[in-house]
Amino acid sequence: MKDQLLSIIIPAYNEEATVGKAVERVISVDIAKEILAVDDGSTDNTRKILEELSRRYPGVVRIFHHDVNRGKGAAIRTAIPYVRGSAVIIQDADLENDPNDIPRVVRPIMEGEAEVVFGSRVLGGGRFFNIYYLGGRFLSFVTNILYGTHITDEPTCYKAFRTEVLKRMDLECTGFEFCPEVTAKVAKAGYEIKEVPISYNPRSSREGKKLRWKDGFTALYTLLKYRFFG
Repeated sequence: MKDQLLSIIIPAYNEEATVGKAVERVISVDIAKEILAVDDGSTDNTRKILEELSRRYPGVVRIFHHDVNRGKGAAIRTAIPYVRGSAVIIQDADLENDPNDIPRVVRPIMEGEAEVVFGSRVLGGGRFFNIYYLGGRFLSFVTNILYGTHITDEPTCYKAFRTEVLKRMDLECTGFEFCPEVTAKVAKAGYEIKEVPISYNPRSSREGKKLRWKDGFTALYTLLKYRFFG
């Protein structure tokens, strides 16, 4: 597993308080890796921090920039064509997810046991704010009904893919609808989604969490759209 390169995409928008720590913690994970960090038009020091990290870790940290804020999905899509690893995982810059869980999530892919793996905060007994827990469970339930999957945590950040699988997806997302769109499309393509437990340390809106209640409605619409019209 250590001999296989893992690509880690880190989308970041105005995350100066945590993005440096996030990248450093990902670098400390004992796995062969490249980091593709995308500054999504930040207006704080996120871009400056990422540029310093790319100079500190040449060949490991690559930086991409958007001139204006375009959304998480757009940031991920910017990085995908440049992925060089045999597997790819998404890591948010807010450190709600623990990078030490990354090897556990990608191991089934690296060992040829799965093509798509989600890290489940539910299976890991993660701590949630109630509204996000209920929303996530509802979206997982809807996903299972619509697509015949058996997952517990559809909106999880830790989504990992064999690289050719993700590159094969014709993604259209710009914002947080990346999660339901990619879930819908891998399920419709016939890939089984394997789940492994992960830890979770949520932050509040006051601490910088950008997900809002309306994003839940967008996610539901996205799941329905790709089931019946996509």
